[in-house]
Amino acid sequence: MTSESSFPAIAFIGGGNMARSLIGALVRGNTPAASIAVAEPNADLRVALARDFGVEVHARGADAVHGAGVVVLAVKPQVMQAVCAELAPAFGGARPLIVSIAAGIRIAQLRDWLGAELPIVRTMPNTPALIGAGASGLIANASASTEQRRQAEAILAAAGRTVWIEREEQMDTVTAVSGSGPAYFFLLVEALEEAAVAQGLPRETARVLAAQTCLGAGRMMIESGEPPATLRERVTSPGGTTAAALAAFAAGDLRGLVARAVDAATQRGRELSG
Repeated sequence: MTSESSFPAIAFIGGGNMARSLIGALVRGNTPAASIAVAEPNADLRVALARDFGVEVHARGADAVHGAGVVVLAVKPQVMQAVCAELAPAFGGARPLIVSIAAGIRIAQLRDWLGAELPIVRTMPNTPALIGAGASGLIANASASTEQRRQAEAILAAAGRTVWIEREEQMDTVTAVSGSGPAYFFLLVEALEEAAVAQGLPRETARVLAAQTCLGAGRMMIESGEPPATLRERVTSPGGTTAAALAAFAAGDLRGLVARAVDAATQRGRELSG
């Protein structure tokens, strides 16, 4: 997927779960560990990153970004301004590509905090990236070149699928759909499990059937490339069990409920960005 020639040196600022998943995916995809540096204040995490991936580790972000062509900001939104204030002087005259995976932090905020018109890509991965099955939306500012966009996409694609969006405000909807979306899926599996238990199935049996069914349906949709409506219609025989269940969902206004949930998450994302 990647090679020594395809990437400049990469510095990760923050070594938590999401950064760890991206680093692991890059190393497995043949990005040399020697080209990756990580800044992480937690000593235990630094030791684990160096041991597991062979990457260079630092306690301070300013030390990690020296010579880096790509800087991945993987810290919590609440500390991003302080992190940028530390990094800005360390860049000197360099103009590395900045890739931010922090929820709610806008490109304009990063530009102001870094104090320079740097190439910036903002992205929103989700937690399935931890197992290489993530979904990430990306948007770049005008300073990011085609090659830098490709570099950012390759970093995120190492841990799942990527899509580019046209306007930054759409990132709030990306957050509502894919960023928060795993929780919706887990809730559905919970509900299926509880319903099956209420019908008399043992809990462990109900959980296995519900989880595997959802996994299989998701894989079928991705691998077939067919619209979900087509697949739904294919398994719905008139007057059958599936039709009865879908009628109950319709009576409960499932589509309207999902629309309201996504709208609520989108609006909250806008509030956090503001």
